[in-house]
Amino acid sequence: MVNLDLRSLTLPVGIIRMLEVVLTCITFSLVASAGHVLSTHWDWCMFTWCFCCFFSLFILIMEFTRFSAKVPISWDDFTTAFAVLATLMCFTSSIIYPTFFTCPTCYRQIAATVSSLLCFGLYVGEVVLARLRPGGEISGFLSTVPGLLKILETLLACIIFTSLDPARFLFHPGLQWCVAVYSLCFIFALVIIFLTVGQLLSLFPFSFDKLLTVYNILATMMYMTAMVIWPLYSFENNPRPVPCSPCPWDNLVVVTFMTVINLVIYILDTIYSIKVVFFKLDEE
Repeated sequence: MVNLDLRSLTLPVGIIRMLEVVLTCITFSLVASAGHVLSTHWDWCMFTWCFCCFFSLFILIMEFTRFSAKVPISWDDFTTAFAVLATLMCFTSSIIYPTFFTCPTCYRQIAATVSSLLCFGLYVGEVVLARLRPGGEISGFLSTVPGLLKILETLLACIIFTSLDPARFLFHPGLQWCVAVYSLCFIFALVIIFLTVGQLLSLFPFSFDKLLTVYNILATMMYMTAMVIWPLYSFENNPRPVPCSPCPWDNLVVVTFMTVINLVIYILDTIYSIKVVFFKLDEE
């Protein structure tokens, strides 16, 4: 027999999640009714709103039916990590969608942008409420600084992937290396996130913190090479065409910009990991 928890729907976080479901549903419905656009940026925005809607509804159902207490993962860590990820995804989509797909007379697109911004505000509210839980702290890895940086690293990698043009890097070994860097770092970051959420770190016969430090150092070095190689090969003998408002050339700039930002995040992640591992050892 399923025991229902009506209180989970009346708490402030429950009300916010219900509003998230409604607004994300409204947003992707407005975008879909405006017509499909053959663009990876459009696909990313639509994926964002569908993803957020599905998981917000999933979390509501799990807590309403009390199944959340039976799953073999850190539930508070999962919901907080999702709220942070959804906040970042809605924020990026709220910038990307109006930049590429709205105009002064595109009323559905403008309404979708406004709705997406409201979704962003709601997810920010959920993150704030998570931080204000009794006790004041969340013990899960994904709610710590390294965990939040891992979420941000994967998000920026997704934005890079939506801006990649296979026809551009298919015949350039240097650009292929950059794509390999983005892909490998993205995959390993996801593996780390899944291992922590699934509470599988105890299976490692060695220190996870040390492994994380080694990975962060390698990822930082790889991103350093990509930061140099990508703009070097992308913009060589390739000036911005006229007119271009916007055009595929702008995607090259997006990838370059996101590569630099992700490199900074990996550097911060590496510094924090080294501090945790070596300074903790010194104290002991």
